[in-house]
Amino acid sequence: MMRQTIGKYQSGDPSSLNGSAETFPDSIQPDVLIIGAGFGGVYLLHHLRKEGYSCKIFEAGTDLGGIWHWNCYPGARVDSQVPVYEYSMPEVYKDWTWSEAYPGWQELREYFKHVDKVLDIKKDVYFNACVNAAEYDEVAKKWIVKTESGGIAKSTFLIVATGFAAKRHFPDWPGLDSFQGTIHHSSFWPQEGVDVKGKKVAVVGTGSTGVQISQECSQDAAELTVFQRTPNLALPMQQRKLTKEEQEKTHYDQFYKDRMKTFAGFSYDFAQRNTFDDSPEEREAFYEELFRNGGFEFWLATYKDMLYDNAANREAYNFWAKKTRERIHDPRKRDILAPIEPPHAFGTKRPSLEQYYYDMFNKPNIDVVDLKANPVIEVKPEGLVTADGKLHEIDVLALATGFDSVTGGMKNMGLKNIYGEPLSETWKMGTWSYLGTTCNGYPNMFFLYGAQGPTAFSNGPSCVEAQGNWIIRAINKMKADGIKQINPSREAEELWRKSVKDLSDETLFPQTASWYMGANIPGKPREQLNYTGGLPKYEEELQSKLDNWEGFMVATA
Repeated sequence: MMRQTIGKYQSGDPSSLNGSAETFPDSIQPDVLIIGAGFGGVYLLHHLRKEGYSCKIFEAGTDLGGIWHWNCYPGARVDSQVPVYEYSMPEVYKDWTWSEAYPGWQELREYFKHVDKVLDIKKDVYFNACVNAAEYDEVAKKWIVKTESGGIAKSTFLIVATGFAAKRHFPDWPGLDSFQGTIHHSSFWPQEGVDVKGKKVAVVGTGSTGVQISQECSQDAAELTVFQRTPNLALPMQQRKLTKEEQEKTHYDQFYKDRMKTFAGFSYDFAQRNTFDDSPEEREAFYEELFRNGGFEFWLATYKDMLYDNAANREAYNFWAKKTRERIHDPRKRDILAPIEPPHAFGTKRPSLEQYYYDMFNKPNIDVVDLKANPVIEVKPEGLVTADGKLHEIDVLALATGFDSVTGGMKNMGLKNIYGEPLSETWKMGTWSYLGTTCNGYPNMFFLYGAQGPTAFSNGPSCVEAQGNWIIRAINKMKADGIKQINPSREAEELWRKSVKDLSDETLFPQTASWYMGANIPGKPREQLNYTGGLPKYEEELQSKLDNWEGFMVATA
């Protein structure tokens, strides 16, 4: 009924695209094959071509944009404000302006059209090319990559740029297939949209996607019920329109250099003082300022001990709860959405950015169900049945139930190591990588914006530019050093895994069952999937290992 992995696109006309719509010769043999045409894949294709390498991209969808090609659900927009959330390339940004601080999916698609117009990307992209097998031929020293429709590529290097949310997660409710209304997962929303006007709508899940869908549907639905497992400790977005005049570009070069000096690749960073260094009055004023500024400032520009010390964290939560609870009139809804006691340490689950999420619950036709107290036990043709026996009759069911995040995409494209073991088996009991960019047994393969990198704790373009630049340097250094093959050792992977764990253990993140820790997928090992040391420290780690190929087994023939 519903595909869990992103496969061939279900609608649209691929023949209208400039790129190849899975029209392969017998095989293609580029120097570098890249899987995925989002921020990471496009960045690497452009820069590797400039270095003189022949490159091709296999993209499962029908256009550029990665997550912004797939995401078109109601209210979908980025939660990093521009110009933080864009490429740092002058040739791209010099003639581009945004209409608002946090662009929606339509404008982000227009941005990728602009990127293609400037960089001529699509000529080297095969669309509708969903990879289902990839294995390294040790004799030929080539990656053999196959697609669902029979396309084959043979390349010296393979780069996996599928991002961290490429495998959808569905609830395992009995009877889900029997539902007779309209049902869609948020990441595979119909391009033409879904009419909810005058209908009874249920949104399951309260991550950023659930918050955005709920806000949008609240304007037209006859009834809206949000099914919440864990409260989303959402922050005010403070969305605003932008003028062309205020996007003057003369400072952008320095802006993007400074972006990479911050913990998460944003335009702001943690305050260099601790929570209790300030008096209660000073703390209150500081929190108010962060809330007023909006975005992630209350999370990533706050006191430096907020994510490390429980008492400091509780101060942040108390302020958030006070500000949020005063917006919700109904006591029952208020206690579900913004409880006095924190459901987890603030910021150890990624906060979402909201515009009127909490206010909408003041409408009599909008309700929230606490799934921890009253879980869904089955699905009937008419709707959802909760443990209290109530049938929630609905016309439209929106599943904002997330992804097998960070590792799920790579585990489901048929990757095999040189020992014949699928990556899905290697990572079954935990995740191993070296530097969050390479894996033992996968020679000359790189990945980015995935496991054990800064991924979920960083601004996407900042992370892919940091890792992308390193991958380019590594490939160039191999050429300069006369090296044909690099393969990280298992010992190096173990040391990196320990480093990721040790950094995480210094924080409050392990206290919380979150997708950061793999806890959103039943049966998935619970472990820190992201590097929590910040972008500057991460870039230092990358460069230090490259100087003398530390941790890599290298071959010159």
